[in-house]
Amino acid sequence: MKRYLLLSICVLFLLPSLTACWNQKELTDLAFVMAIGIDKGKNQKFNVSWQLVNPGNVSSGQTGGGQGLPIAVYKSSGDTITEAARRATKKISRRLYYAHTNLVVISEGVAKTDLLDLIDALDRDPEFRTTTEMVIARGTSAENLVSALTNLDKLPVSKITKEIKSTQNMLGENMSVNVDDFISGLISSGKEPILNGYLVMGKKEEAQKAENLQSTQSDAYLEANGLAIFKNGKLKGWIENNNARGAIWILNKVKSTDINVEWNGKKDAISMASIRTKTKVSVNFKNGKPVIHIRIEDEGWISEANTAIDLTNPKVIEKLDKLVEKEIKRQIVNAVNAAQKKKSDIFGFGERVHRADPKLWKKLKKNWNEQFASLEVNVEVDSYIRREGIRTKPFWSTMNK
Repeated sequence: MKRYLLLSICVLFLLPSLTACWNQKELTDLAFVMAIGIDKGKNQKFNVSWQLVNPGNVSSGQTGGGQGLPIAVYKSSGDTITEAARRATKKISRRLYYAHTNLVVISEGVAKTDLLDLIDALDRDPEFRTTTEMVIARGTSAENLVSALTNLDKLPVSKITKEIKSTQNMLGENMSVNVDDFISGLISSGKEPILNGYLVMGKKEEAQKAENLQSTQSDAYLEANGLAIFKNGKLKGWIENNNARGAIWILNKVKSTDINVEWNGKKDAISMASIRTKTKVSVNFKNGKPVIHIRIEDEGWISEANTAIDLTNPKVIEKLDKLVEKEIKRQIVNAVNAAQKKKSDIFGFGERVHRADPKLWKKLKKNWNEQFASLEVNVEVDSYIRREGIRTKPFWSTMNK
């Protein structure tokens, strides 16, 4: 009887502690950080911009949202990211909360000198997700990028993250790179990381104004542009357009893209849209030196034919296949050459060598980027046109007859 009485008393004391979480947080006490912009500071190492969401102004449904701006941006400075975050409490009435952070923007100045001094803060905080996208602000400050407003997506951070995935799937000149991806490149002895570049196009000073959203054609907008090449944790240069696409081909991240070729003496007369593509990278050894082999298999369909051409003729299709193969190979070779000039193995060829011959890799890894600069790389492309669309003979074929 005494034992049951003692048990009942213990339960009574424990019940209050079971009615709530010990670390619960009231929503009204939190400032949801959607994006972080990091620039070089003047008096301190970093100037940090915090893009916070205004929940009442982005809600939808019958109740509607507020008429104010969807975001608010606050700035603070510090010699570390932690110090800057603590100093932000002087200006923000709520605690910074990182569980919903989707974007980290780094300025070119920070990327060239101090990037390694902020990575640990992003990786260590238990609230911060390392699946967060990272980009470089090109030709502008990170503050300008995280302060910009967009007229299609209420939250600017959504515009950037969606746009990167969209251009990767449809164009192939960019690819999603998160904090985890970047750290993996940093710590690998056989691969260097890359990041997407982002521009503020048009009148940069208008990007932060609500009036920019009141027109069908904005005076300023955000645009994905180029891939940043890193070496030893520092920004060394950029590859752009078709060269960037060549890099994405090698990394096997191209989902779809378009390849234009000349026909009948007309430049870019035929456009082929890729629908399936696969990249295989292998390594063999010649005279004790590694040789990289890149093989691309690509399938697509004719999305445009702006000249007279008979797409029912197998010989014509075969010739088009060869032209497409030549163009894809050109883009890949140019991407390799651009990276070799920067002595930065962004493709992970060193990792392939390591797996193929661990003993040889021990000799090469200390000076791998120098070895990479003169590395022999062979490219083979097999491309097949599977469909011609709904018209086998374009109207050009019947004109002037």
